[in-house]
Amino acid sequence: MKRTLIIFNLFFSVFIIQSCSKSTDTASSNTSAQTATFSVSLVDAPVAYDKVLIDIQDVQVKASTDASDTGWKSLTIGRKGVYNVLDFKNGLDTLLGKITLPAGTISQLRLVLGTNNSVVYNGISSSMQTPSAQQSGLKLLINATIQAGVDYKYWIDFDAAKSIVHTGNNNFILKPVIKVFNEATSGAIKGVVSPANTKSVLFAITSANDTVASTQADTTTGSFLLRGIAAGNYAVNIHVTNGSYKDSTKNNVTVTNGFVTDLTTITLHQ
Repeated sequence: MKRTLIIFNLFFSVFIIQSCSKSTDTASSNTSAQTATFSVSLVDAPVAYDKVLIDIQDVQVKASTDASDTGWKSLTIGRKGVYNVLDFKNGLDTLLGKITLPAGTISQLRLVLGTNNSVVYNGISSSMQTPSAQQSGLKLLINATIQAGVDYKYWIDFDAAKSIVHTGNNNFILKPVIKVFNEATSGAIKGVVSPANTKSVLFAITSANDTVASTQADTTTGSFLLRGIAAGNYAVNIHVTNGSYKDSTKNNVTVTNGFVTDLTTITLHQ
C-alpha cells in the first residue's frame, strides 16, 4: 500500500508561472491526502464445467453505513460484458474496476449482472436463468474503514460450484455464491503438488469440516495458491482427479492474515 506525502509550499514565488504551478501541485496533493483508491478483481474456485460465462454490467460500492438504498457509486469498469470465471483460478485474477473514494467508511459492494449468462458442460452450451434480484444487484458486506492515501485492493471470489444449480435436461439456474476478501483481512496457502499431471484439486477445510477455499494445481508445474482464507488452522486436502495416485491431506496448516503459508512440495504416493 502506498501513502502519498503532503508537501506544503511555505514560500510564495514572484513569478506567475511558478505560482500557478505550485497552486496546482498543492491542490493535487490535498486531494490525494483526502481520498483513497479502491479496486475490485475477480477470482474463481474450480468446478467441473468447461466454461462458466457471467455477464457483469456494474460493480458498485456503498460509502456509508446507513440502511437506505442510496449512496451507491459505480466503479470505473474496464470492460462490461461476459467473463469466463474459470479463467481466473489458482492465483489468476482480472481487474473489474477502480474508483477514488473519500476517506471514511464503506459498507457494501454490489455486483450487477446482465442476462447473458451461460455454462458449457460436456461441450454443450446452455443459458443460465438468472433471478431478477441478482440482475438488480447482489449485495456483499464489507464494513471497512478506509484511510486517505491508501490503495485498497479487494477480490470477489465467485464459487461456480455452489452458484450453478443443474435442474436436469441442460437447464441451469445461476444463484451466485460469492465472498469478498482483501490481503489485510485474509491469508493464503501456496505450494507445489508432485506429480503435476495428477490434476489435483486442493481444499482448505476448517475443523468444522467447512471448505473455505479451493483451487486446482497447475497441470504443468503443480503449483497452487489458495487465497482469501481467514486466520486460523486448516487441513489442506489434495484430491487426485487423474491417474492412480492417492489423495492426501496436510493437517494443522496455520494461516495468518496478510501472509502466505508455504507448504513447499507435496509428494503424492501410489
